[in-house]
Amino acid sequence: MGDTDLSDSAAPQAGNRRFAALWEPPPTPTRGRPARVNRTQVVDAAVAIADESGLDAVSMRSVSRALGVGTMTLYSHVPSRDHLIDAMIDRAYADFALPDPTLPWRPALEAYARGYFSLLRTHSWLLTVNTWRMPLAPHVFDADEAAFRILVDTGLTANQVVETVGIVNRTVSGFARAADAEVADERDQGTDYETYWSAQTDFWENTFDPTRYPTMTRLWTVGAFDDAATPFDLRIGSLLDTIELLIERASGSGSAVPSFDDCMRLPGPDPAGCAGEATDT
Repeated sequence: MGDTDLSDSAAPQAGNRRFAALWEPPPTPTRGRPARVNRTQVVDAAVAIADESGLDAVSMRSVSRALGVGTMTLYSHVPSRDHLIDAMIDRAYADFALPDPTLPWRPALEAYARGYFSLLRTHSWLLTVNTWRMPLAPHVFDADEAAFRILVDTGLTANQVVETVGIVNRTVSGFARAADAEVADERDQGTDYETYWSAQTDFWENTFDPTRYPTMTRLWTVGAFDDAATPFDLRIGSLLDTIELLIERASGSGSAVPSFDDCMRLPGPDPAGCAGEATDT
């Protein structure tokens, strides 16, 4: 990925070492000459490169060039490119506008989805990150916590809460990926979305066969495609309707998720395990 050096491809780090600096950054050295750059500047420079040119453009060399320092200077702040990307993701997630925790579940979940969509549009390189291996980072956890909190007391089972948040996340990322592809085509082809489809009139008049595609024709006749989402819209009303039906069916089922206090009283070495598995974000 990008121009790399020997430390850009670090082996998986064990235990807490890989993510420790995301929670408690190392102290600033008090001896020797003052550092020319700090950890925050390094991470911000890397995020700026990724926002402009994609994650592949981020390497220890490209970041050091952007900051005007030697590559070795970066290693006092981030030991490898893997550590740097972890920090970049955490920094990007700090821009996630999380919903008001006092909102009812439906407006809260819609606000969460729109906040996630905005995050992915602002930092589209996040779409290339493996969401099954997200860094154990505070701002990523803040987003997960906010999402789970919306649904945890609706009557859904613990598994349903996690699965539903995962479905919302993947739906939103699909819209964001479509928007990102549209931006790329507009740039490369020189035509915007409306202009492209306006130029296809001849196809619909002379090539499209309604008898071969009767279902599409029925939907088109009543304007369904006119009202459908474009790459820059986030239309999730039908998804929220489905979740609402799921919640209504779960109401009174007696399968509520245990309270936090109950979880902390459970026996075992890891009470936090009561929360269940984390979902991909």
